[in-house]
Amino acid sequence: MIRHVVVFTWSAQADASRRRTTIEALRRLRQDVGGMTYFAVAEDAGLTDGNADTVLIADFPDVEAFYRYAQDPVHLSVIAEHVRPWLAGRSAVQYQF
Repeated sequence: MIRHVVVFTWSAQADASRRRTTIEALRRLRQDVGGMTYFAVAEDAGLTDGNADTVLIADFPDVEAFYRYAQDPVHLSVIAEHVRPWLAGRSAVQYQF
């Protein structure tokens, strides 16, 4: 199994409406792209100052499934349209478990 974890920090230009739209687009990746055995997108609970704003966690049965997702045109379109324009920072990790 491969776990893909992405942490997003949104720019000041990403108002509440924009953030909602972006999170909805990210959540639709589960049905629009698929291939995951687990998928969650959540906003930070606001418990600690300095945290990132949003997290995406996706589990894939194998490396090939992760690469299919990562290279899928729908996924790439969501990143280009809904993520990159509003991004202040991003960090990601993939690991086997």
